[in-house]
Amino acid sequence: MSSVTETKKKNEWWEWIKAIVIAIGIALFLRTFIFATSIVEGESMNPTLQDGERVIFNKLVYLVDEPERGDIVIIQRPHKNYVKRVIGLPGETIEIRAGELYINNERYTQEFLSKESMLRTGNYGPETIPENHYFVMGDNRAISKDSRNGLGLILENEIIGKSEIIIYPFSEWSRTK
Repeated sequence: MSSVTETKKKNEWWEWIKAIVIAIGIALFLRTFIFATSIVEGESMNPTLQDGERVIFNKLVYLVDEPERGDIVIIQRPHKNYVKRVIGLPGETIEIRAGELYINNERYTQEFLSKESMLRTGNYGPETIPENHYFVMGDNRAISKDSRNGLGLILENEIIGKSEIIIYPFSEWSRTK
């Protein structure tokens, strides 16, 4: 074999190695700083998200913006991450009467909830949300551990991303609402 052919093969291998290292570096950067995945555990977000579904969440969005009412967010706590919906924003007063949500004494329509889930919500509050905190709930209100009953108000820096896309099971591929 000629030295030109050997050099060509070595260069080809070196190019492949560089391409693989760059691809892995880009993937790690995206996973660390921009997108990550999370598995939905439990039934607290039914019917929007099902137990065992895997979602991609956007880690960058809240570096440039703040969570909005209705966003499905990933909350990082020391031993577990939670997937919940933002309901109350800093400075607002939240109250639930007979399953109806009131924000600053105005009834708020929760289009993402079933009638049954609304009726099983119970009463809560009123509670005024301090600065840098959010009030979150699961869509399956009867069984959700959330700001009403265990998670408490969520600090802004505990919200690590916004759920964007259901990626597993493959038959459920869609944007989260």
